[in-house]
Amino acid sequence: MHETAEQYIHRITANVQGAEPLDVQAATPHRLAQLIEGRPASMLRTRPSADAWSVGDILAHLADAEIVIGFRMRLILGAPGTPIAAYDQDSWVSSGHYDQRDPRQSVELFRAVREANLAVLASLMPEQWQHYGIHSERGQETIEQLVRMTAGHDINHVRQIERLVSGEPK
Repeated sequence: MHETAEQYIHRITANVQGAEPLDVQAATPHRLAQLIEGRPASMLRTRPSADAWSVGDILAHLADAEIVIGFRMRLILGAPGTPIAAYDQDSWVSSGHYDQRDPRQSVELFRAVREANLAVLASLMPEQWQHYGIHSERGQETIEQLVRMTAGHDINHVRQIERLVSGEPK
């Protein structure tokens, strides 16, 4: 899907309408564990088509993205106004060998990093929520916006996984 930065921001943040972003983030690790519970790794690694991600790919992506989000957040807090580099998520799928990762370990990594990131957020002073970085594709992003985007990203991928495990088409 090719979309502008503005279209991406709108699509992802629209997922959060009516929800508290920190509550969404806190609930996501448990929801992911529920979705894969009892499912064989082979099923979780099966791609619905050659150009679509498997459940395992999505889980590995979420784990890596959570590391990136935590790093970005810490960069912003340590040096407000800092540049934030984008990354090519599709190249990370192949270069990171997502197809070989254990989906349950990806969920556990995601959970551990998410808890650490939520602890940092819980410690912030009110003014720190407005500290920002300059994303190379999306422009200025505050911690508050980053949290909202992360929650929307969670919802987007949880819905994807729900469709995949239920056998619904992509």
